[in-house]
Amino acid sequence: MSMIHKEVADFAALAYHKGESTTVRKKDILGKWSVFFFYPADFTFVCPTELEDLANNYEKFQEIGCEIYSISCDTHYVHKAWHEASQAIQKVQFPMLADPAGKLARDFDVMNEADGLAERGSFIINPEGKIVGYEVVAGDVGRNADELLRLVQASQFVARHNGQVCPAKWRPGNDTLKPGYNLIGLLE
Repeated sequence: MSMIHKEVADFAALAYHKGESTTVRKKDILGKWSVFFFYPADFTFVCPTELEDLANNYEKFQEIGCEIYSISCDTHYVHKAWHEASQAIQKVQFPMLADPAGKLARDFDVMNEADGLAERGSFIINPEGKIVGYEVVAGDVGRNADELLRLVQASQFVARHNGQVCPAKWRPGNDTLKPGYNLIGLLE
């Protein structure tokens, strides 16, 4: 079943953010673009490379009005310990949400029940709190922050320009497409 246009359920999650424990709620994501970036666990091998990549690109996400929320089934205390122990994770300035009971991971259908961990899932959420794009990949495959940024930018463009679509490899400033109908009346 597709998650496109699914509204994010009401939630409250403890988070580690800028040296402090805080709570992030659904109301905090409304009115702006967000990325929910699920990963299996702190103190692992692929996860810090992904979070460091996001951290290195965080300013670009902020410039387009998009907040990043990284999420694992660890506690916010484990996030704090990892942030203090890892040079890569020390670069992270976005909220690191704790989901030890797997509630968010289950709501986004990325919970690996056998391992008790979240799969690698990236979700683009519009200002109305609805999922407009997502990708889930195997645990041993890292993701690319540049491509995720491009997808957020394309989603924002389409939301602002009703009736236009972004072709493959579209970047801001590139030409877009305006779908029409072919001779038999099907959408091109």
